[in-house]
Amino acid sequence: MPLADPAAPDPAWPRYSSRAFPAYRFVPGLHPHPRRDPRGYAYGTPEVPPARVSPERWRQNEPYLFGIDLYNHAYWWACHEELEGLWHVAGRTSEEGQYLQGLIQVAAAHLKRLVGAVDGARRLAAEALEHLSCVRGPLYMGLALDPFRRAVTDFHLSERPGPFPLIRLAL
Repeated sequence: MPLADPAAPDPAWPRYSSRAFPAYRFVPGLHPHPRRDPRGYAYGTPEVPPARVSPERWRQNEPYLFGIDLYNHAYWWACHEELEGLWHVAGRTSEEGQYLQGLIQVAAAHLKRLVGAVDGARRLAAEALEHLSCVRGPLYMGLALDPFRRAVTDFHLSERPGPFPLIRLAL
């Protein structure tokens, strides 16, 4: 199967930030690597760690909101990059860190599935679900956890056809 650009399943899906999307949705083997290739859209751009924002103040956490936008609009590599900075400042083993790592791995699983690495996608999705299961409550940083976990399970572990699961934050 030839590589193709991913497409957002619903271009009208709500945006949570006002930041502009990257120039392209990075797919390995299809586009220049955003950071390592001189033709990449982020080449030479310094990586600046985000400020620490408590999970309770997620509505004011611009990198988080932008990461969710990137995820929902199929910029999975960029989503991973955006949320990874937050994961580092949150503390990798904290509840917030577990949540962010789960989202990062779901985005990575989508990209793996897109390029045909189904086993890798399944593995990442399973790991993501383990991290997300460490998060307490029905709602965390605006995300209803149980429906999202079920949708990820259906999409990756049951390989349900159709669009990837989206994130709708409870504003």
